[in-house]
Amino acid sequence: MNAVAALFAVLAGLAGGIQVAVMGRFGGRIGVVEALVVATSIQLLLGVCVLVAVRGGIGHLTSFTKAPPWMWLGGLMGLIVVLAITVAQPRIGAAATIGILIAGQLVMGAVIDRFGLFGVEQVGISWPRAAGMILLAAGAALSLSR
Repeated sequence: MNAVAALFAVLAGLAGGIQVAVMGRFGGRIGVVEALVVATSIQLLLGVCVLVAVRGGIGHLTSFTKAPPWMWLGGLMGLIVVLAITVAQPRIGAAATIGILIAGQLVMGAVIDRFGLFGVEQVGISWPRAAGMILLAAGAALSLSR
């Protein structure tokens, strides 16, 4: 199952790269906020289709109201990501946008792991992890130069 999870992560990385390029162009064509609404609407529609296909109905969808509201942050964070890449890509390029996005995700992931935020298992920040974050941040900064 770990191999499947890793494969999904690779697929998400590839899809994210395409998403950055496409959303930057789409925002330039119809407007940033309009592109955000279209992309989010497509995600909603396809997400419902996947839910119905996998669960044969709406599954436990209505149970979301029983979850703590902080768990709904995933939707807000997704909106921020799509809006940010739509704004950033035409201005700084796909590589810089992706580099900065990944560097930010790695730093936030390390903070979440370190303090066990959101109920995840605590994982310390070792020197190789810290070095990786520093190198990735340096790479993201260097990707800003053209």
